[in-house]
This record gives sequence, structure tokens and C-alpha cells, in this order.
Amino acid sequence: MGHVIAVAGKGGTGKTTIAALIIRLLKESKRCSLLAIDADPNSNLGESLGVETKQTIGSLLDEIAKHPDEIPSGMTKDRFIEFQVQSIISEAEGFDILSMGKPEGPGCYCYVNNVLRGVLSKLVSNYDYVVIDNEAGLEHLSRRTARQVDSLVIISDPTVVGLKAASRIDKLTKELEIKIKNKFLLINRANETFDQKKASEIGAKLLGQIPNDEQIYKISLNGSSLLQLSQEAVSLRALVKIGEKIWQNN
Repeated sequence: MGHVIAVAGKGGTGKTTIAALIIRLLKESKRCSLLAIDADPNSNLGESLGVETKQTIGSLLDEIAKHPDEIPSGMTKDRFIEFQVQSIISEAEGFDILSMGKPEGPGCYCYVNNVLRGVLSKLVSNYDYVVIDNEAGLEHLSRRTARQVDSLVIISDPTVVGLKAASRIDKLTKELEIKIKNKFLLINRANETFDQKKASEIGAKLLGQIPNDEQIYKISLNGSSLLQLSQEAVSLRALVKIGEKIWQNN
């Protein structure tokens, strides 16, 4: 099974930015097969990586739920769903990306969701590394999208509100009984006044801090890819120093 890195955090903390930078560093530092999964309906991981994603799994489920009988003769439902999921994976230079989205229609998704869990577990096992950009509620992890998470990186900004949200995410992983090998807290847009004591109260190991980066702000304004971020960018240099802990195999 591939090494699964899940990134989570409340909106506005830079969660998707950190997920994109982790993908970039893995792409540049490892000779590996790499899958990026955008599991947050409100995020834009593909845009952050300069990739236009195809149809989402959510819209795919809508179509299957609306037209359950439109399956080619000689093909099982399970095989049909697996084929459809494979067809919407977007290929980029050095990595693939899959967008989850969410179903919008009124159809019944019980069967397809059960099959989807098996399909995604099989898909994850085909890659060396899988990076999942999650929503704060960890919906897809709670559905056992991956059988086990090797590294959960909870993103917070240095604010009290951000740290409280990070604490809730930490507690949620315990309530959902998600299997996690390593759980980290990463403070994004950190500054000199950051209170490390508050962070230590969260049940995740403090991985480090990423300073506020003017280059990322400019890239966001232009709508450019974070793959264009300079190697000398302060955020990227900070993540390089601590990144090995995220994707280490023990």
C-alpha cells in the first residue's frame, strides 16, 4: 500500500497550499508514483498545482445513481465504477490527481459508496505516495477512503481560533477511530508572537512552523500554480527542513 499523507485544517489556514507544497516536494525529491486527491469540495488543489481536473467522483456518483442500469453488458457494477473512477484521473508531470467533489442529486448512493471504498483502497495501493487534501470534517477518511493514514498533518494558523479548530480535528480522529501512524500539527503563517504552549495542548506532535510568505500571496493573486514558487521562497525552505518527517516510512 502507498504511503498516505492526509492534510486537514479549517478553511483559511492555508491547508490546500501546504498540501500542494508537500506534493511539489515529493515530486521533486522522490522518484516515485504520486497521487494527489482533492477531498475538500471547497478547495482548489488542482488549480494550486496548475492542473485542470476532470469530472469529480461526486458528479460520477450522481450519474451512476440516476442511471444504475446503464452499465455495458458483460461488465459488473463494481468493474464499471472502477473503470469510471480510473477515467477521471488527471495526469500531470510527476503526479496524478483525482478530485472527490460530492454528490448533488437525490439518488441512492449506498451501493456505489460501498463499492467506491474498495475501488479507492485499490487505487491508493497502486502509488508509492498519496497526498489527500481533506475538509475539516474528515468526511472521506471517516468513510475509510484509505485503510490507514501514515501521516496526518493538521494545519493551523497561529490564532486561538485556528488552534481550537485544530484541536477539534484531533479529537474527531479519535472519535472516528481513524487508523493513523503519525499525527502532526503544522503552524502556517507563523510569527514571533506565536504561543507554542497552546499548540502543545493539542494531541498532535508539533512539526514546525511555516512563516508568512509574500511570494505565495502574489501567486494567489495571479491565480498561478504553486509549482512556480521560487526554490528560495521562505515557505518552501521551511517545509524542506521538516518534510522528511511527514513522508518517512517508519
